[in-house]
Amino acid sequence: MRTMEQSKGMEQAVYPGSFDPITNGHVDIILRGAQLFPRILVAVLENPKKATLFTTDERVAFIRDIFKDRPQIEVEAFHGLLADFVRSRRARIIIRGLRAVSDFEYEMQMAQMNQQLNPDLETLFMMPSARYTFLSSSLVKEVFALGGSVRGLVPETIERRLREKFKAQSESSST
Repeated sequence: MRTMEQSKGMEQAVYPGSFDPITNGHVDIILRGAQLFPRILVAVLENPKKATLFTTDERVAFIRDIFKDRPQIEVEAFHGLLADFVRSRRARIIIRGLRAVSDFEYEMQMAQMNQQLNPDLETLFMMPSARYTFLSSSLVKEVFALGGSVRGLVPETIERRLREKFKAQSESSST
């Protein structure tokens, strides 16, 4: 039987990622997670060693805008160990998406390491809806950079931001 303090951690789940950019697959997992937990904290990884298209502040702002009408979905940047971040937010559940079998080994290792670092953590693996199982942020950026359409794969605001970002990059590289 759980103590009251342990049960409090069940009130929220943390969904971490780089979200560069957020895709409709991510949105799908967040919305479905919000049906399971009263509060979802979308944790945007801030990793200065990783080259991203959008800054951490931009990614946080995009996600906040997408979920502005859903107060149970919060967004915050983090750096360092996920296990420490989750503990600091008094959460116990990490949500991770699994698109394909190829994701499983890495995600399992991460879940086990997080549990090693914080034995109170549990990782909940969620499959995206079938129409998003192939989708990744990297694929979206690549398709968009090569002139392909990402309509229906990312929220409309993200499609617009991609267009602005690539236009600005194109203009700066041609000068």
